[in-house]
Amino acid sequence: MNAIEQAIVWLNDPLNWTNPGGILDRLGEHLGMSAAAVLLGCLVAWPVGLWLGHTGRGGGAVLLVSNVTLAVPTLALLTILPLTFLGFGRPSVVVALAVFAVPPLLANAYTGVRQADPEARDAARGMGLSGGQVLRRVELPLAVPYLAAGFRTAAVQVVATAALASFVNGGGLGQIIRAGFGLDIAAGGGQIIAGGVLVAGLALLVELILALVERVVTPRPLRRTSRRAARRAADAVTGG
Repeated sequence: MNAIEQAIVWLNDPLNWTNPGGILDRLGEHLGMSAAAVLLGCLVAWPVGLWLGHTGRGGGAVLLVSNVTLAVPTLALLTILPLTFLGFGRPSVVVALAVFAVPPLLANAYTGVRQADPEARDAARGMGLSGGQVLRRVELPLAVPYLAAGFRTAAVQVVATAALASFVNGGGLGQIIRAGFGLDIAAGGGQIIAGGVLVAGLALLVELILALVERVVTPRPLRRTSRRAARRAADAVTGG
């Protein structure tokens, strides 16, 4: 059998799904650390991006932070962080992936607030709302399409990159690929391909689910804005 046929056979073996350390176990680990990383990225990036967008300051800093975090290879962070107090395993992986999630989250939070309708903002101030109230009641709701687009982009990127966690004993679906490389290439080639298909399939599934959720939570009049926000999120990741 060639490697593709071996991958099909490997994926169709029920024991590879249900055994300890099998696909289902690795899938749970992968989703758990990805969710934790995106949540940590949101906790850091969204408050900073929203506040800087509200004040109209720090646009250059947002761009700088986004570019710097994009320039740092995730594999390098995964190599360095285990040497700190975080140690090898899940904590260092979550922090490294959270750094990777920051650029689209931060850039879209900032842009979403800055793109709020100036007339709506002025009207709110004319009604006597404080700066914090303007942010919460006017700018934040209008920024939802941008926040959703940034979250979607960050989540897909993190899910795809989390396969590298296996290099520092972090688990996840990447462990299947790593185990395949530990075998003779004739025997492990199918497992390597199967692991890659699982990671790619999970990333595509997350993309489709979050695209649907983004459409549901975005009011119809703002959906065109949501599409523009998605393009801006992609630019934040690629540096375009």
